[in-house]
Amino acid sequence: MRTNVRRNVAAALVSALAVTALAACGTSSSGDDPKEQPSGGSADASAPLDPKTKVTLSIDCMPPAAKAAELKEWKEDVAEFNKTYPNVTIDGRSTPGQCLEPPRFTAMLKAKSQPDVFYTYFTDLQQVLDNDGAEDVSAYVTPASVPALGDIDKNVLDVLRKDGKLYGLPTSNYTMGLLINRKLFRDAGLDPDSPPRTWEEVRAAAKKIAALGNGTAGFGEYSVENTGGWHYTATMYGLGGDIVGADGKAAFNNATGRQIVDNLRAMRWDDDSMGRTQLLKWGDLQKQMASDKLGMFLAAPDDITYMVQQLGAKYENFGMGPIPGGASTLAGGNGYVIKKGSSPDKIKAAVAWLNFKTLAVGKGQFRYDRSKADGLPVGLPQPAFFTGASRAEDDRLKAASATMPIANFKSFLDNPVSGKTEPPKAQEVYKVLDKVMSGVLTNKDADPAQLLGEAEKAVNQVLGNQ
Repeated sequence: MRTNVRRNVAAALVSALAVTALAACGTSSSGDDPKEQPSGGSADASAPLDPKTKVTLSIDCMPPAAKAAELKEWKEDVAEFNKTYPNVTIDGRSTPGQCLEPPRFTAMLKAKSQPDVFYTYFTDLQQVLDNDGAEDVSAYVTPASVPALGDIDKNVLDVLRKDGKLYGLPTSNYTMGLLINRKLFRDAGLDPDSPPRTWEEVRAAAKKIAALGNGTAGFGEYSVENTGGWHYTATMYGLGGDIVGADGKAAFNNATGRQIVDNLRAMRWDDDSMGRTQLLKWGDLQKQMASDKLGMFLAAPDDITYMVQQLGAKYENFGMGPIPGGASTLAGGNGYVIKKGSSPDKIKAAVAWLNFKTLAVGKGQFRYDRSKADGLPVGLPQPAFFTGASRAEDDRLKAASATMPIANFKSFLDNPVSGKTEPPKAQEVYKVLDKVMSGVLTNKDADPAQLLGEAEKAVNQVLGNQ
């Protein structure tokens, strides 16, 4: 799953024992087998991998056996890749739990035990660099090695850059929008093909949906376990504001920040359109929407997959529009990074594999016909890092094999909002902002100025400004 809220990096403090254990079972710092000599390799970084080159790549996050369809496709892709590069051995490794849990990930970096090619969330790059864990692959990533390079959204690639150097390649990305229950929209006399675009429109639609009764809420929001602060940030971005300013200080205790709190207070207490049950976290709103008890909430597209696969909902019951306000939207995703100390041929092999598996239209993860045949969802508006001709072809292939009504996402796709990454020390900041969200949603008499003032002071302490 794509959000770092679900990953909760607060668990990143690990014991020396964990570090030692990972070091004992990890690969060497260079990742190269001294018995493995390059054959046909080239010192020219800009030249693609020579098919004669012999190299072994260890790669984490291979699908586990529990994900039978995904593992089947991984193995098929390895076999197809080896038709072009028969001397490259892909040593795929499944990782227990999510890939990767924060303690395991941090311990791996400290022990220098990461695989040659390792999975990261976009927000992990600084931690990787702080531990001297990644190779600069700028010279290796060219239109010759990644043909779709010119059509990959620059904003997505830039997340994996630091000081002008590229350290990885994206495999997926998301931007947040307004997720809607199309059935409740129709029942309330609203047009599900035109989701609200402003918070005034959200409030009006929420009142109509809540008026359906039977415990139905028009709009839902999180407020605990860092999810409330996460959504406060998303809402702030949509309105053109920020959480942390360019000066490194809290930037939300202002008119825009107050607008968010006032709007939530009005929907919760004046309109009674948010339901009586509050202090909700990730998973709660999905359950409400999947059971037709919630009309709208802020989300990324993969929430729909969770509701269908885990909660028994139907794809056709959901739609998406851009985030209200549309100034920018919280964005995230993941990618793969190549281990520091890898040989030039290893780097070339890694780029070749990642291009085939995750960046080539019609191949690897974009084999939509195969995904459909394997019972996997096709049609969600993510990954969404292609532009230009690559996007046009990807859209065509996706539509041809869609397992859901892709027209339900037309408003979201036709009105793209520029993505914006999470604030520094995001999880600690979100924890503070949870108090703003829970305060206004559980206390009718809460003082917005006091909530924001206290949060501003606490966030500045988190950021080291006090």
